[in-house]
Amino acid sequence: MSENLKTIRELADEFKVSKQAVRKRLTDEFRAKYVETVYSNGVATLVVTVAGYMLLKQHFSSGNESEKVGSDVGGNTSNIDATSDSKQTTDNSYVFKILEQQLAVKDKQIENKDSQISQMQNLLDQQQRLALQDKKLLEEYKQKIKELKSLEEPLSDKNEVDLINDREQIERLKAEVAFFKKELSKIAEQQEVKRHSKKWWHFFGG
Repeated sequence: MSENLKTIRELADEFKVSKQAVRKRLTDEFRAKYVETVYSNGVATLVVTVAGYMLLKQHFSSGNESEKVGSDVGGNTSNIDATSDSKQTTDNSYVFKILEQQLAVKDKQIENKDSQISQMQNLLDQQQRLALQDKKLLEEYKQKIKELKSLEEPLSDKNEVDLINDREQIERLKAEVAFFKKELSKIAEQQEVKRHSKKWWHFFGG
């Protein structure tokens, strides 16, 4: 089994206790927090996480330590000190491992948030560009309408050549106005589709 997940048999062998003694410590609350189920070849196996392993280790080690101290009264206390130091080192290594796992999860969450913020910024930039494009196109459209109206005013003082030229210019301006109307309609449709298909808060879900 993985070094991060221990089976009941592995825990019993390591703590030198029976499997029943280990199961007795697996209360409903403990199972909910520290016990997982893994499947291998269709067989389900209960395993204990690193955090749960440390709690069980602390429990069984404290009991074994008490028995060992009682049996070694009057003996060599240096062995007890060495065992205690070794236990402290092992516990610290598992604490560091848990902290590393938690940091890895946090790093992943930060990476996801950075990606979401980048996507939202791109969307905002795109909308700003569209707004500027709309404004420019609208100004050009208004200018063409203004020119067209000025040409359609009474032309009694103009000769026939001027009138022909004005009519040609009017037709050209009408064509340009129709083009601008079409372009504005396309942009309006694109913005409507974006409003329905993409919601900003979509990037902050999960």
